[in-house]
Amino acid sequence: MYSVTVVIPAYNEEKTIGEVIKVVKKVNLVDKIIVVSDGSIDKTVDIALKHEVEILELENNVGKGGALSRGVNATYSEIILFLDADLIGLKEQHIIDLLIPVLNHEVDMTIGVFSNGRLTTDLAQKVAPYLSGQRAIKRYIFENIPNIDITRYGVEIALTKYVMSHGIKSKEIMLENLTHVMKEEKLGIVKGFASRMKMYWDIVKMLVYKDR
Repeated sequence: MYSVTVVIPAYNEEKTIGEVIKVVKKVNLVDKIIVVSDGSIDKTVDIALKHEVEILELENNVGKGGALSRGVNATYSEIILFLDADLIGLKEQHIIDLLIPVLNHEVDMTIGVFSNGRLTTDLAQKVAPYLSGQRAIKRYIFENIPNIDITRYGVEIALTKYVMSHGIKSKEIMLENLTHVMKEEKLGIVKGFASRMKMYWDIVKMLVYKDR
């Protein structure tokens, strides 16, 4: 059986990180959990410490691509499961459903798609499932993408583009009754909207980026 590490990037997610970790720890398919605090200034690290998981505390915010890279580099596991720290409604079965197709060599990457959670988050992922941060992947995929550490919010696009361009098998997994906290809820309407626009810009850059 392959070793599995769950990498959870987190930037100021004190309200949800604890519950996410608690659910992951119940899944016996998981060998290791790494929380990467991406420059958090709230209680994210303190809460993660209480759950006795490995924590990488980055002094400055490097973006999602950089945080995931730090997490992957901190483990030798052959299979990595990426989970967002702001998930609401995460269940053990969600994690199992994401991992099993990769563990059984049916595919090399699974992509989780929210379903029956909330209309706004469901619709966004149904329109563009390749933006989902919930993924189980074989390690080589992540390691073979150049400059993935600087992709920031474009990291999911980079993963999807690599898999598609190299003919690697992937599979969408419906994650029933799962959603996440939207940026406007975390930061307020103005700051949340600005953060969302920055995220979209990172995504657009990866969509037009030509692999060398």
